Amino acid sequence: MNQYLVEPGRKVNLSKWDPNDTGTFQGGKEAGVAEAAGLNKKLEKLQELLYAEHRRKVLVVLQAMDTGGKDGAIRRVFEGVNPQGVRVANFKVPTGEELDHDYLWRIHKQTPGNGEIVIFNRSHYEDVLVVRVHNYVAPEIWAKRFEQINQFERLLAENGTTILKFYLHIDRDEQKKRLQARLDDPAKHWKFRLGDLQERKLWPQYMQAYEDVLNRTSSEYAPWFIVPANHKWYRDLVISSVLVEALQKLQMKFPEPEENLDRVVLE
Repeated sequence: MNQYLVEPGRKVNLSKWDPNDTGTFQGGKEAGVAEAAGLNKKLEKLQELLYAEHRRKVLVVLQAMDTGGKDGAIRRVFEGVNPQGVRVANFKVPTGEELDHDYLWRIHKQTPGNGEIVIFNRSHYEDVLVVRVHNYVAPEIWAKRFEQINQFERLLAENGTTILKFYLHIDRDEQKKRLQARLDDPAKHWKFRLGDLQERKLWPQYMQAYEDVLNRTSSEYAPWFIVPANHKWYRDLVISSVLVEALQKLQMKFPEPEENLDRVVLE
């Protein structure tokens, strides 16, 4: 999956990245779903090991345009994983208390503790995306945040956090289909927001903002992956593959028991 890795210093032009891509994977959707299911079993065991070892932390960042598939990816990639050691953090419009602090204050409180996987469904990157596109803050303010975010993520990484960031890449036509599906199905009306249509008009501005994020904040300690997400099954396969490989590289071990159990006999 390194083909989707944004190497530090690599110049990203999202128009060159195919959201329909399925890489070199053979077999189509059915085989992809089966492959992802196998990875899910591995993830279950690795998450249990992470929790038991209780020495390291994992932060998964998901960013996407509306309908990009963040909720679906969380549901499928982490299906069956013990919720005791996995938590999802959502970041909506800041509260008054949060606005009284720096923009990373509310983010830092949600970062993972030892033995924990935390998934950011949207993240601190909203403060160089939405605020930029909508001119909520001046350019000289949001422009400084790229380096601030890099330093924040470096702090986390140097204190034992494995950071994996995924941009779920769909195209405008796919977004239209997904929005239409929400309109057509009464059971999905709750997902539809008229504001989504206004955001859709700003697609070019968002693409430019995302390109800057990918170009300026992908690092060795907190890499970005551009995930082709028009095909939901392949989106899940990419995320699962990257996550399992990263956890395997940690070479975790179950802790030794506090006492010698060799002579323990249960009556």
